[in-house]
Amino acid sequence: MIYIIGLGNPREEYENNRHNTGALAVWNFANNNKFAPFEIDKKLKALVSSGKIGKRILTLILPQTFMNKSGLSLKSAITNKKKAENLVVIYDDLDIPLGKFKISYGRGSGGHKGVESIARSIKTKDFIRIRVGIAPATPSGKVKKPKGEQKIIDFILGDFKKKDTEKLKKVFKKVNEALEVIIKDGRQKAMNIYN
Repeated sequence: MIYIIGLGNPREEYENNRHNTGALAVWNFANNNKFAPFEIDKKLKALVSSGKIGKRILTLILPQTFMNKSGLSLKSAITNKKKAENLVVIYDDLDIPLGKFKISYGRGSGGHKGVESIARSIKTKDFIRIRVGIAPATPSGKVKKPKGEQKIIDFILGDFKKKDTEKLKKVFKKVNEALEVIIKDGRQKAMNIYN
């Protein structure tokens, strides 16, 4: 069983926020692969869908808690280190330009509250992360992060602009491909191809 969790904030008003990139990526993956519709799972405090890629069974999870409590949705699902190794967490990253993503494993949270919450809940940082860039960039691709704590908060909780949607579509297509490689051939091969 592989678990894929997309981080974001619940409720309609946050739906198109940059901070909801992980949840948007998982919706996209579910739709692309014609997974079962998401249904509320009260025990996990999440919307859950499942399906298969090849012979592997997947559970997709969209926490219905706020970002900094995302780990609550995994407490009863990821109960040991073996299960944690089959967990993929997708989330927004302000250190990566919009349109790019990186795959990592067993690293720190980089200050991301959702990832911190998950590592605390499942008592390990040994899980796969797909960090999807949301930062503006110069024409040469250099990240232009907002300066100051309030500007950063306003930016990540701001909605994607219309002009961003084309880049999002392209990056989600690549994330879907990377997920398939992770599922079929493992994280190392995916990291070699996509990082």
